[in-house]
Amino acid sequence: MTKVTTQKRESKKENTSLRAKGFVPAVVYGYKTESTAIAVEEIELIKTLREVGRNGVMKLDVDGKSVNAVLTDYQQDPIKGHLVHADFLAINMSEELEVSVNVTPVGDAAGVNEGGSLTQANYQVTVRVKPSDIPGHIEVDVSELAIGDTLTLGEVRDKIDFEVLEEDDYALFSVAAPRSDDELEELDSTDEETDATDVEATEEAPEEEKAE
Repeated sequence: MTKVTTQKRESKKENTSLRAKGFVPAVVYGYKTESTAIAVEEIELIKTLREVGRNGVMKLDVDGKSVNAVLTDYQQDPIKGHLVHADFLAINMSEELEVSVNVTPVGDAAGVNEGGSLTQANYQVTVRVKPSDIPGHIEVDVSELAIGDTLTLGEVRDKIDFEVLEEDDYALFSVAAPRSDDELEELDSTDEETDATDVEATEEAPEEEKAE
């Protein structure tokens, strides 16, 4: 199990200086662990996530104590993309937990070969599983989907090796029919009207400013 070194955080006032030094302010809580403010080196955390996966278990060194944990949430800077905060859940390796896992389509949908487009209604499912068995993702075969078809969880549940908590009618994928020429022309017309409205608004703006 990959080990990640942490350091304790005394207050939120440290967050800015920690980020400037390449650290991510974080918190760890859960099994036999009081909520503790910590900081982890961003490069080390990203490297670990690449090794174990988004839902993978890592061993945090928290104030000299080794804690098995998973990353439950994180925040990124919307412009630079850097991690700005992370939440870790301390876990019991012998108990099941609920985690969100990405769903990935496999195969070429028959309807796509006929001109349709594959759309994904939901990108994740929630599974109940022991920490050591958390999957990196779940693959779903979409090759038999024709135009107009929708694939629900109930149709593939028995092909998934884990307990999935969503209901059977939980939609995963569908194939939409190609747009007709009339629909495409209508879309083009709408776009042109929108552009014209934007231009008019821009031209009228100086007059409104003068009136004020």
